Amino acid sequence: MKQKTAHDEDWAYVYVIKNPSYNDICLCAWDSVLYAGTPVVYETRFGLDLGTVVGPAPVPGRSYVPGHSEVHGACLHFSDEKGEEVSFGTDENAHQCDSCLHCQITREPERIKVDGDVTWIDHLATPSEMARYAENEAKEEEALRICREKIRKHGLGMKLVTTHFLLGEPKVIFFFTADERVDFRDLVKDLVSVFRMRIELRQIGVRDESRFIGGLSVCGRDYCCHLMTKEMDPVTIKMAKEQNLSLNSMKISGPCGRLLCCLAYEYDYYMEEKAGCPPEGTKLRIDRELWRVSEVNILSRKITVSGSEGRTLQIPFEEVSFNSATGYWDISEEYLDEMFSS
Repeated sequence: MKQKTAHDEDWAYVYVIKNPSYNDICLCAWDSVLYAGTPVVYETRFGLDLGTVVGPAPVPGRSYVPGHSEVHGACLHFSDEKGEEVSFGTDENAHQCDSCLHCQITREPERIKVDGDVTWIDHLATPSEMARYAENEAKEEEALRICREKIRKHGLGMKLVTTHFLLGEPKVIFFFTADERVDFRDLVKDLVSVFRMRIELRQIGVRDESRFIGGLSVCGRDYCCHLMTKEMDPVTIKMAKEQNLSLNSMKISGPCGRLLCCLAYEYDYYMEEKAGCPPEGTKLRIDRELWRVSEVNILSRKITVSGSEGRTLQIPFEEVSFNSATGYWDISEEYLDEMFSS
Protein backbone atom coordinates (compact mmCIF):
# COMPACT_ATOMS: atom_id res chain seq x y z
CA MET A 1 0.00 0.00 0.00
CA LYS A 2 1.38 3.40 -1.01
CA GLN A 3 0.55 6.60 0.78
CA LYS A 4 1.10 10.24 -0.06
CA THR A 5 2.69 12.31 2.64
CA ALA A 6 4.01 15.80 3.16
CA HIS A 7 7.46 14.40 2.29
CA ASP A 8 6.58 13.80 -1.37
CA GLU A 9 8.95 16.44 -2.75
CA ASP A 10 11.72 15.91 -0.18
CA TRP A 11 15.13 14.37 -0.53
CA ALA A 12 15.39 11.21 1.51
CA TYR A 13 17.07 7.85 1.90
CA VAL A 14 15.18 4.90 0.41
CA TYR A 15 15.48 1.43 1.94
CA VAL A 16 14.34 -2.10 1.24
CA ILE A 17 12.03 -3.12 4.10
CA LYS A 18 11.01 -6.73 4.77
CA ASN A 19 8.17 -7.83 6.98
CA PRO A 20 9.39 -10.82 9.04
CA SER A 21 5.89 -12.26 9.50
CA TYR A 22 4.58 -12.63 5.95
CA ASN A 23 7.70 -11.78 3.93
CA ASP A 24 6.40 -8.72 2.15
CA ILE A 25 9.16 -6.57 0.67
CA CYS A 26 8.74 -2.90 -0.21
CA LEU A 27 10.69 0.33 -0.62
CA CYS A 28 10.29 2.93 2.13
CA ALA A 29 11.76 6.39 2.58
CA TRP A 30 13.27 7.93 5.73
CA ASP A 31 15.05 11.22 6.27
CA SER A 32 18.15 9.84 8.00
CA VAL A 33 20.65 7.00 7.56
CA LEU A 34 19.52 3.54 8.69
CA TYR A 35 21.46 0.31 8.58
CA ALA A 36 20.53 -3.30 7.93
CA GLY A 37 18.62 -4.89 10.79
CA THR A 38 17.02 -1.69 12.08
CA PRO A 39 13.39 -2.39 13.18
CA VAL A 40 10.86 0.15 11.86
CA VAL A 41 7.09 0.60 11.85
CA TYR A 42 5.59 1.26 8.43
CA GLU A 43 2.27 1.09 6.58
CA THR A 44 1.58 -2.33 5.06
CA ARG A 45 -1.44 -3.47 3.05
CA PHE A 46 -2.92 -4.76 6.33
CA GLY A 47 -2.10 -1.70 8.49
CA LEU A 48 0.82 -0.44 10.58
CA ASP A 49 3.25 -3.26 11.27
CA LEU A 50 6.85 -4.03 12.14
CA GLY A 51 9.48 -4.32 9.41
CA THR A 52 13.24 -4.75 9.21
CA VAL A 53 15.65 -2.72 7.08
CA VAL A 54 17.36 -5.05 4.60
CA GLY A 55 19.60 -2.36 3.11
CA PRO A 56 19.61 0.75 0.91
CA ALA A 57 17.54 0.53 -2.26
CA PRO A 58 19.25 0.62 -5.67
CA VAL A 59 19.79 4.21 -6.82
CA PRO A 60 17.83 5.07 -10.01
CA GLY A 61 19.98 5.86 -13.03
CA ARG A 62 23.04 3.98 -11.82
CA SER A 63 24.58 1.93 -14.61
CA TYR A 64 24.66 -1.84 -14.38
CA VAL A 65 28.07 -3.31 -13.50
CA PRO A 66 28.40 -6.89 -14.80
CA GLY A 67 30.11 -9.58 -12.76
CA HIS A 68 33.39 -11.31 -13.63
CA SER A 69 32.96 -13.67 -16.58
CA GLU A 70 35.63 -16.13 -15.39
CA VAL A 71 34.08 -17.01 -12.01
CA HIS A 72 33.60 -20.78 -11.65
CA GLY A 73 32.34 -21.00 -8.08
CA ALA A 74 30.69 -19.13 -5.24
CA CYS A 75 33.90 -17.34 -4.23
CA LEU A 76 37.40 -17.31 -5.72
CA HIS A 77 39.04 -15.32 -2.95
CA PHE A 78 40.05 -18.15 -0.62
CA SER A 79 43.57 -18.45 -2.05
CA ASP A 80 46.37 -16.36 -3.46
CA GLU A 81 47.80 -16.44 -6.99
CA LYS A 82 49.88 -19.55 -6.20
CA GLY A 83 46.80 -21.43 -5.00
CA GLU A 84 47.89 -21.37 -1.36
CA GLU A 85 45.24 -20.75 1.26
CA VAL A 86 45.24 -17.27 2.76
CA SER A 87 44.17 -16.62 6.33
CA PHE A 88 42.23 -13.50 7.29
CA GLY A 89 42.12 -12.01 10.77
CA THR A 90 43.23 -13.66 13.97
CA ASP A 91 40.23 -15.87 14.79
CA GLU A 92 40.95 -19.37 13.49
CA ASN A 93 37.26 -20.31 13.69
CA ALA A 94 36.09 -17.34 11.61
CA HIS A 95 34.94 -18.03 8.07
CA GLN A 96 37.18 -16.47 5.43
CA CYS A 97 34.26 -14.67 3.80
CA ASP A 98 33.68 -12.70 7.01
CA SER A 99 36.64 -10.47 6.18
CA CYS A 100 36.79 -10.93 2.40
CA LEU A 101 36.31 -7.50 0.87
CA HIS A 102 35.26 -9.00 -2.44
CA CYS A 103 32.26 -10.73 -0.82
CA GLN A 104 31.34 -8.26 1.89
CA ILE A 105 30.87 -5.07 -0.10
CA THR A 106 28.95 -2.52 1.97
CA ARG A 107 27.13 0.29 0.20
CA GLU A 108 26.30 3.46 2.06
CA PRO A 109 22.75 4.85 1.60
CA GLU A 110 22.43 7.83 -0.76
CA ARG A 111 20.02 10.72 -0.39
CA ILE A 112 17.81 10.95 -3.48
CA LYS A 113 14.82 12.99 -4.63
CA VAL A 114 11.61 11.23 -3.67
CA ASP A 115 8.60 12.28 -5.73
CA GLY A 116 5.21 10.82 -6.53
CA ASP A 117 3.51 8.17 -4.42
CA VAL A 118 5.87 6.65 -1.89
CA THR A 119 5.62 4.72 1.36
CA TRP A 120 7.37 6.48 4.21
CA ILE A 121 8.49 4.79 7.38
CA ASP A 122 6.09 5.85 10.12
CA HIS A 123 8.70 5.73 12.90
CA LEU A 124 11.52 3.68 14.32
CA ALA A 125 10.30 0.79 16.47
CA THR A 126 10.45 1.49 20.21
CA PRO A 127 11.50 -1.06 22.87
CA SER A 128 7.87 -1.35 24.02
CA GLU A 129 6.75 -2.12 20.45
CA MET A 130 9.45 -4.75 20.09
CA ALA A 131 8.26 -6.34 23.36
CA ARG A 132 4.65 -6.28 22.14
CA TYR A 133 5.72 -7.84 18.83
CA ALA A 134 7.45 -10.67 20.73
CA GLU A 135 4.29 -11.19 22.81
CA ASN A 136 2.19 -11.36 19.65
CA GLU A 137 4.54 -13.93 18.13
CA ALA A 138 4.14 -16.10 21.24
CA LYS A 139 0.34 -15.94 20.90
CA GLU A 140 0.27 -16.90 17.22
CA GLU A 141 0.82 -20.64 17.80
CA GLU A 142 -2.12 -20.79 20.20
CA ALA A 143 -4.25 -18.78 17.75
CA LEU A 144 -3.47 -21.33 15.02
CA ARG A 145 -4.58 -24.19 17.28
CA ILE A 146 -7.85 -22.47 18.18
CA CYS A 147 -8.64 -21.55 14.58
CA ARG A 148 -7.97 -25.11 13.37
CA GLU A 149 -10.38 -26.44 15.99
CA LYS A 150 -13.06 -24.02 14.79
CA ILE A 151 -12.45 -25.03 11.18
CA ARG A 152 -12.97 -28.69 12.05
CA LYS A 153 -16.07 -27.80 14.04
CA HIS A 154 -17.67 -26.07 11.03
CA GLY A 155 -16.42 -28.68 8.56
CA LEU A 156 -14.81 -26.13 6.24
CA GLY A 157 -12.62 -27.22 3.32
CA MET A 158 -9.72 -24.92 4.06
CA LYS A 159 -6.12 -25.37 5.17
CA LEU A 160 -4.84 -22.85 7.71
CA VAL A 161 -1.29 -21.76 6.85
CA THR A 162 -0.26 -19.12 9.36
CA THR A 163 -1.56 -16.27 11.49
CA HIS A 164 -0.31 -12.84 12.45
CA PHE A 165 -1.23 -10.29 15.12
CA LEU A 166 -0.88 -6.79 13.70
CA LEU A 167 1.38 -4.44 15.68
CA GLY A 168 -0.36 -1.15 14.94
CA GLU A 169 -3.95 -2.15 15.84
CA PRO A 170 -5.88 -4.95 17.59
CA LYS A 171 -6.33 -7.21 14.57
CA VAL A 172 -5.39 -10.82 13.83
CA ILE A 173 -5.01 -12.13 10.29
CA PHE A 174 -5.44 -15.80 9.37
CA PHE A 175 -3.97 -16.95 6.05
CA PHE A 176 -5.40 -20.10 4.47
CA THR A 177 -5.52 -22.07 1.23
CA ALA A 178 -8.59 -23.70 -0.29
CA ASP A 179 -9.52 -25.35 -3.57
CA GLU A 180 -12.69 -23.28 -3.87
CA ARG A 181 -14.49 -20.36 -2.30
CA VAL A 182 -15.21 -20.85 1.42
CA ASP A 183 -18.12 -19.37 3.38
CA PHE A 184 -16.41 -18.58 6.69
CA ARG A 185 -18.90 -16.11 8.19
CA ASP A 186 -19.78 -18.41 11.10
CA LEU A 187 -16.08 -19.11 11.65
CA VAL A 188 -15.36 -15.38 11.94
CA LYS A 189 -18.12 -14.98 14.56
CA ASP A 190 -16.59 -17.75 16.66
CA LEU A 191 -13.09 -16.26 16.37
CA VAL A 192 -14.32 -12.78 17.35
CA SER A 193 -15.91 -14.23 20.49
CA VAL A 194 -12.55 -15.79 21.43
CA PHE A 195 -10.04 -13.05 20.54
CA ARG A 196 -12.21 -9.95 21.09
CA MET A 197 -10.60 -8.06 18.23
CA ARG A 198 -10.91 -7.61 14.48
CA ILE A 199 -10.57 -10.85 12.51
CA GLU A 200 -9.40 -11.02 8.90
CA LEU A 201 -9.21 -14.24 6.87
CA ARG A 202 -7.10 -14.13 3.71
CA GLN A 203 -7.18 -16.86 1.08
CA ILE A 204 -3.79 -17.34 -0.59
CA GLY A 205 -2.38 -19.63 -3.29
CA VAL A 206 0.07 -22.52 -2.96
CA ARG A 207 2.99 -20.33 -4.05
CA ASP A 208 2.09 -17.81 -1.35
CA GLU A 209 1.98 -20.65 1.15
CA SER A 210 5.61 -21.51 0.36
CA ARG A 211 6.52 -17.82 0.58
CA PHE A 212 5.01 -17.52 4.05
CA ILE A 213 6.38 -20.74 5.56
CA GLY A 214 9.75 -21.07 3.81
CA GLY A 215 11.92 -24.16 3.51
CA LEU A 216 14.82 -25.61 1.52
CA SER A 217 14.51 -25.91 -2.24
CA VAL A 218 16.21 -28.42 -4.57
CA CYS A 219 19.31 -26.21 -4.72
CA GLY A 220 19.78 -26.49 -0.95
CA ARG A 221 18.99 -22.83 -0.30
CA ASP A 222 15.88 -21.23 1.15
CA TYR A 223 12.93 -20.72 -1.19
CA CYS A 224 13.47 -17.65 -3.39
CA CYS A 225 9.86 -16.59 -2.79
CA HIS A 226 10.49 -16.68 0.97
CA LEU A 227 13.98 -15.21 0.97
CA MET A 228 14.14 -12.39 -1.55
CA THR A 229 11.47 -12.02 -4.21
CA LYS A 230 8.67 -9.48 -3.83
CA GLU A 231 6.25 -10.26 -6.64
CA MET A 232 5.09 -13.75 -7.59
CA ASP A 233 5.78 -13.32 -11.30
CA PRO A 234 4.43 -15.99 -13.68
CA VAL A 235 6.87 -18.73 -14.74
CA THR A 236 6.15 -20.61 -17.99
CA ILE A 237 7.33 -23.87 -19.52
CA LYS A 238 8.72 -21.81 -22.44
CA MET A 239 11.41 -20.50 -20.08
CA ALA A 240 12.63 -24.06 -19.47
CA LYS A 241 12.56 -24.86 -23.19
CA GLU A 242 14.64 -21.80 -24.14
CA GLN A 243 17.30 -22.78 -21.57
CA ASN A 244 17.49 -26.38 -22.85
CA LEU A 245 16.35 -27.73 -19.49
CA SER A 246 14.60 -31.01 -18.84
CA LEU A 247 10.85 -30.74 -19.32
CA ASN A 248 10.25 -33.36 -16.63
CA SER A 249 7.83 -31.56 -14.29
CA MET A 250 9.38 -33.29 -11.25
CA LYS A 251 12.78 -31.74 -12.02
CA ILE A 252 11.69 -28.17 -12.76
CA SER A 253 8.96 -27.77 -10.14
CA GLY A 254 9.36 -26.55 -6.59
CA PRO A 255 7.86 -28.01 -3.40
CA CYS A 256 4.76 -25.86 -4.03
CA GLY A 257 4.06 -27.90 -7.17
CA ARG A 258 4.58 -24.90 -9.47
CA LEU A 259 7.48 -24.22 -11.83
CA LEU A 260 10.68 -23.06 -10.09
CA CYS A 261 10.96 -19.28 -9.69
CA CYS A 262 14.61 -19.43 -10.77
CA LEU A 263 13.60 -20.45 -14.31
CA ALA A 264 12.84 -16.77 -14.90
CA TYR A 265 16.18 -15.42 -13.65
CA GLU A 266 18.28 -16.07 -16.76
CA TYR A 267 15.48 -16.25 -19.32
CA ASP A 268 16.00 -12.68 -20.60
CA TYR A 269 19.74 -13.30 -20.97
CA TYR A 270 19.13 -16.46 -23.00
CA MET A 271 16.71 -14.61 -25.27
CA GLU A 272 19.17 -11.74 -25.79
CA GLU A 273 22.01 -14.13 -26.62
CA LYS A 274 19.90 -16.29 -28.94
CA ALA A 275 18.81 -13.18 -30.85
CA GLY A 276 22.37 -12.96 -32.23
CA CYS A 277 22.51 -16.63 -33.28
CA PRO A 278 20.80 -18.68 -35.97
CA PRO A 279 17.78 -20.48 -34.48
CA GLU A 280 17.62 -24.26 -34.37
CA GLY A 281 16.64 -25.70 -37.73
CA THR A 282 18.49 -23.01 -39.72
CA LYS A 283 20.45 -24.29 -42.76
CA LEU A 284 24.09 -23.19 -43.12
CA ARG A 285 26.23 -23.76 -46.20
CA ILE A 286 29.59 -25.31 -45.26
CA ASP A 287 31.99 -26.59 -47.93
CA ARG A 288 29.26 -26.75 -50.63
CA GLU A 289 26.96 -28.74 -48.33
CA LEU A 290 23.94 -27.71 -46.28
CA TRP A 291 24.25 -28.29 -42.54
CA ARG A 292 21.39 -27.92 -40.06
CA VAL A 293 21.67 -26.08 -36.71
CA SER A 294 20.71 -28.72 -34.14
CA GLU A 295 21.62 -26.90 -30.88
CA VAL A 296 22.43 -23.41 -29.62
CA ASN A 297 24.44 -23.68 -26.39
CA ILE A 298 24.48 -20.35 -24.56
CA LEU A 299 26.87 -21.55 -21.83
CA SER A 300 29.62 -22.78 -24.17
CA ARG A 301 28.74 -20.02 -26.69
CA LYS A 302 28.79 -22.52 -29.55
CA ILE A 303 26.23 -23.76 -32.05
CA THR A 304 26.12 -27.42 -33.09
CA VAL A 305 25.40 -28.15 -36.76
CA SER A 306 24.55 -31.57 -38.17
CA GLY A 307 25.48 -32.80 -41.64
CA SER A 308 25.02 -35.95 -43.64
CA GLU A 309 26.14 -39.35 -42.32
CA GLY A 310 25.70 -38.18 -38.71
CA ARG A 311 28.55 -35.66 -38.84
CA THR A 312 28.47 -32.74 -36.37
CA LEU A 313 30.46 -29.54 -35.94
CA GLN A 314 30.60 -27.01 -33.13
CA ILE A 315 31.07 -23.41 -34.23
CA PRO A 316 31.70 -20.42 -31.88
CA PHE A 317 29.08 -17.68 -31.84
CA GLU A 318 31.53 -15.03 -33.02
CA GLU A 319 32.18 -16.91 -36.26
CA VAL A 320 28.52 -16.78 -37.34
CA SER A 321 26.78 -13.61 -38.55
CA PHE A 322 23.59 -12.66 -40.34
CA ASN A 323 24.01 -11.33 -43.89
CA SER A 324 21.27 -8.73 -44.33
CA ALA A 325 21.97 -8.50 -48.07
CA THR A 326 21.23 -12.17 -48.75
CA GLY A 327 18.96 -12.85 -45.78
CA TYR A 328 21.04 -15.88 -44.75
CA TRP A 329 23.39 -16.76 -41.87
CA ASP A 330 27.04 -17.00 -42.90
CA ILE A 331 30.16 -18.49 -41.32
CA SER A 332 33.32 -16.39 -41.54
CA GLU A 333 35.64 -17.38 -44.41
CA GLU A 334 38.68 -17.27 -42.11
CA TYR A 335 37.13 -19.82 -39.76
CA LEU A 336 36.17 -22.14 -42.64
CA ASP A 337 39.65 -21.92 -44.16
CA GLU A 338 41.26 -22.72 -40.81
CA MET A 339 38.81 -25.57 -40.09
CA PHE A 340 39.24 -27.36 -43.43
CA SER A 341 42.96 -26.70 -43.79
CA SER A 342 43.84 -28.49 -40.51
